[in-house]
Amino acid sequence: MMRTNLQDELTLLQRFEPVLRFTRGESFFPMDVAHYVGNSSLWVQRPTAEPALLVAQGGLDLERLAYPYPDEFGTVHYLKFTEPLSATNMATYHLRQTEQQISDRAFHAGRGRLARVGYLSRFIDALFSISLLARGRVPGDAAAAATLEYQRILAQSEQYTYHGRVVRQDDWLVLQYWFFYPFNNWRSGFFGANDHEADWEMICVYLSEDVASGEVQPEWLAYGSHDYQGDDLRRRWDDPEFEKVGEHPVVYVGAGSHASYYQQGEYLTELELALFARITRALERVRVFGRTRLRQYEGDPVRPGEEAGVNIFRIPFVDYARGDGLAIGPGQAKSWTTPRLLNPTPPWVAFYRGLWGLYTRDPFAGEDAPAGPMYNRDGSVRRAWYDPVGWTGLDKVTPPKVLLERVIQQAAALRQQQQGTRAEVEAKAQALQSLGIHAAAMRMQPHLYKLYTAQKKEIAALGQELDQLRATLAGDEALLEALRYYAEQLRNGSEAEPLHAHLRRPHRPPSDAKLRATRLAEFWAAASVGLLMLLFVILVTIGRRYLMVGLVTMIALFTFIEATFRGRLTRFVTSVTISTAIVAALVLFYEYFWEIVEIGVFVTGIYILWENLRELRR
Repeated sequence: MMRTNLQDELTLLQRFEPVLRFTRGESFFPMDVAHYVGNSSLWVQRPTAEPALLVAQGGLDLERLAYPYPDEFGTVHYLKFTEPLSATNMATYHLRQTEQQISDRAFHAGRGRLARVGYLSRFIDALFSISLLARGRVPGDAAAAATLEYQRILAQSEQYTYHGRVVRQDDWLVLQYWFFYPFNNWRSGFFGANDHEADWEMICVYLSEDVASGEVQPEWLAYGSHDYQGDDLRRRWDDPEFEKVGEHPVVYVGAGSHASYYQQGEYLTELELALFARITRALERVRVFGRTRLRQYEGDPVRPGEEAGVNIFRIPFVDYARGDGLAIGPGQAKSWTTPRLLNPTPPWVAFYRGLWGLYTRDPFAGEDAPAGPMYNRDGSVRRAWYDPVGWTGLDKVTPPKVLLERVIQQAAALRQQQQGTRAEVEAKAQALQSLGIHAAAMRMQPHLYKLYTAQKKEIAALGQELDQLRATLAGDEALLEALRYYAEQLRNGSEAEPLHAHLRRPHRPPSDAKLRATRLAEFWAAASVGLLMLLFVILVTIGRRYLMVGLVTMIALFTFIEATFRGRLTRFVTSVTISTAIVAALVLFYEYFWEIVEIGVFVTGIYILWENLRELRR
C-alpha cells in the first residue's frame, strides 16, 4: 500500500493540495486533531449505566487516545469538546452574533428550501422537526460553546491543517486529504439536518503513474458529499465543471455541514429515513420500468435541485456552498500549515474506534459525532480507507499510463482464447457429423430404436453446445475488433469515453432560472403543510357531515395553488382532465358492464364474419 521510488509523500500531497472555499458565516475550519483532543475529555457510555468520565480535559493527547479501552458489548467511547455555557458566556456569544448580523459577514439563507419540493417532502420535514423534541440531540448551546472554544484555540495559534495519506492500489496512486472540523453546526447555523461535535470530511486525487519515469499525472477527483457514493463521487481532472488553481483542485464547502462540492452554488440535499427506504426503492424500480419499458416520462422536467430519482419520502435541506467566505489553500487568504501525515497509520487512527464528539444516542445517528477517518460509527472500517479506488467505482477503470498496454494484452489473450475455441468447435462439429451419420444409418432399423433415441438426444445436446461455441466466437471477434479500434484511439490520443458517461446522479447546483420563486411562493411553501393540518382539524370539528367533499375540495384547492406557484398550471389542468375522463369511463363501465360486453362481442362477431366472407370472394 505504501509508495516507493517516488518523491516524498509530503511533497506529493502539497503539490496537489486543495483550495477550500467556504460560505460567509462559517465558524469552523480544518484543524489539527492534536489541538482538539488536547482540549477534550474522554467518556464511556455503557449499555446500562450513566456516562462515565475516563480522562478529564487537559489530560488527554493523541498518544493516550490510542490506549486500549476494553469493555462490554454495546459500550461506546466518545470525546467531549465543550461544556454548557454560563449565562455570561451565552450573553457574550449572542452579542457577537448580533454584531455579525449587522456586518457584511453575516449569512443569509436566501430562497426558501421548502419551495423547491412537494407537499409530501414538506410533511415529512415537519415530522422530522417534531422528532427533534423527542429524540436525543446535541444541546442548543453546544454550537455556541464550540464556536467560543474554537475561537480561543485560533487566538492562541491560527493554523489550518489537513491530514494527508498516500495509497497505492490497482495501479492507481491515491492522495487522500482528510479535513477535521471541531463542530458541524448545519442545523443551528444554516437550517440544515443536524448538529454534532466533530466532523471528518475527505477528498481524493487519483494519479496515474509512469513506471519507467516515475512521473505522475492527475486523472480523477472524488469529493465526499452526503449520501453520494460510487461513480457519482468522482469527476475527471479535465472536467470543466470544476475549478483548479494551477494543480490545486477547488472545493466548495457546504456551510456547517462541510460536505465538498465541485461547483459554487446551493444544493438541495435530501435525507432519506430508513423507515421509508424500501418504499423509495420500490418507487424507483417503478420509475425505471416506466422509462425503460413503457418509455414514459421522457419529457418530464426535473424539479430544481432534484435528481432523477424518486425523492418524495426524503426530507429536503439546502447545503449552501457559495464560496463567498474564507478561502484556504495555495494563493488564498489563508494557507495550509504542514499537514499531519497518516502514513504509516498512526496509533490514534488505528486503535481508537470511538466517536470524536458527543454521543447523544440519536436513533437516526445524525446528531451523534462521527468516528475517525478509519472507522464508521459501528467500529467497522470505512471503505474509503481500505478501498479508496473501489469507493468511487474506479476499480473498473485502468490508469491511462498503462491503459494501451493493457488493451494490447487483452487483445492478445483473446486471440489465444479464440484458437482454443476454434479447435473445440472443429472437434465438436466432426463429432456431430459422425452422430448424424450414425442416426441416419439406424433410422430404418426397428431393433435399434432405443439406441437411435439416445443418439438423437446426444445430437440435440451437442448441437446446442456447438451453437453456443460459435456464438462465443462471433462475440469474441466483435470484441476483438472493438479492442483494435480502442487501441487505435488511444495511440492517436482520441477521447474514448464521454466526460460524464460514468455519472448516474450528477450533483449540480440548480441555476438561478430554475430557482426563480417569488416571496409569496416561498411563504406558501413554508405555511402550506401547517395550514392544511389546521383546516383538516376545523373540517372534522365543524363540518364532519361533509368530510369527504371537504377533503377533496381542500386537496384540489391546495394542488391548484401549488401548480400555479410552480408554473405547472397547464400540466395540472391536463392531469385533472385525463383523471376525470378515466374515472368517468370506469363509472360507465361499472354501470353498463353487460351492455358493453354484449356490444363488444356483437361488433367483434360482425368484423370476423365480414373478414372471412370477404376472403371467399378473392
